[in-house]
Amino acid sequence: MSPLVSVVIPTYNRAAELARTLSSLAGQRTPIDDFEVVVADDGSSDQTAEVIRAFATRLNLRYHYQEDQGARAAEARNAGARLATAPILVFLDAGTVAGPDFVRGHHGLHTGAAGDGSASSAVIGYTYGYRPFDPTPGLADAVAALTPEKVRARYGDDPSFLDTRHRQFAMVDFDANALALPWIMFWSMNMSVHADDFWQVGAFDEGYRGWGVEDLDLGLRLYKRGTRFVVGREAWAIEYPHPRNPAANSASVTRNALRMLGKFPEPALELNWAWFATGDWLVEEDSLDLHRRYQSLVDWQQQSRDLRVDGVIDAAVRGMPTGSSVAVFGCGAAVPASLATGTLVDFDAEVLAEAARDRPHQTHHALGLRTPIRDQSVDLVVITPRLRGMWHRYGSQILAEAHRVGRSVRDCSQDRPSATS
Repeated sequence: MSPLVSVVIPTYNRAAELARTLSSLAGQRTPIDDFEVVVADDGSSDQTAEVIRAFATRLNLRYHYQEDQGARAAEARNAGARLATAPILVFLDAGTVAGPDFVRGHHGLHTGAAGDGSASSAVIGYTYGYRPFDPTPGLADAVAALTPEKVRARYGDDPSFLDTRHRQFAMVDFDANALALPWIMFWSMNMSVHADDFWQVGAFDEGYRGWGVEDLDLGLRLYKRGTRFVVGREAWAIEYPHPRNPAANSASVTRNALRMLGKFPEPALELNWAWFATGDWLVEEDSLDLHRRYQSLVDWQQQSRDLRVDGVIDAAVRGMPTGSSVAVFGCGAAVPASLATGTLVDFDAEVLAEAARDRPHQTHHALGLRTPIRDQSVDLVVITPRLRGMWHRYGSQILAEAHRVGRSVRDCSQDRPSATS
């Protein structure tokens, strides 16, 4: 009989942690023939192979090994998924121990009322204890000594033990789709997706190296395809605390977030990149602030849709030498005739399209935190009052970006639109 679920576990030199994860899967209440486990080894040189052999008779186990060429978690997960034979793919990190109904929970959420086939679904597995830089006190010892059920019973509703996403889930009654950016909740330490959906959106992007973002990228592509996200409290697991390198992780996740922004140049991804680049994710209790930032942008977009700034732009570019290159941050729907050609940037895609209609302007759908414009490639950057509503939070970053791309900058963000606008 073919398995119903494939659990794919990437690992690198974490033999002891991998053994705990495999042990928790061997203790599932789901019949062993109903699921398989695929370990995707990213070049381990420790006792990982011995751990695999030790569990060969306890689990329906497959193993993939790839040479150590640096951190290639996305590539390892894809290789594991290619070996998988079940219609549902569950991704679980080495060191994350599964509750006894973990497999049953993921399977049920794809085949039951929450995933009845009327729409694609992806499960965000609830994960206790994920506090990378502020571990739950005593959790490592508890996970090493107790079963997952007993660990959960010991800590109960201790806030330091709850999934770090719990607060934002609770605010929307655990309906992830009610969040402004549901795809940023899709973390590969515990998640699942239909295999057909996984491959149809292109699997994990193997261009990501190091730590972070490849799971968000997959989540975004699923979201754009119409996938609904389900919070899987039944499919719970516990993350085993382990040492991390905050500086290295921060550099890696920021670099990867910039790569993702390059793939999907839009304001939501700018905010995501800025959240990582400024280090806010290291100090925030959770990512609720990022949802709020995006919602603020959406609200300001509605308020400012009819705000024309062509008069402000005209005054700013008047007197520029013929042939000067100009970029406008917050161009609005109407651009003055005095700007015959230029680079237009606006956070409202509809407004931007109207501004560029039948005009030879280059356009970028962006807030102005990070644009695709090259360093020092334009003579003048004009910042208009359309950015005023976001200035209190992002003004310094927008100015920094303007100075990165422009040889001169005219900050008109606080000007009043002129009478000709």
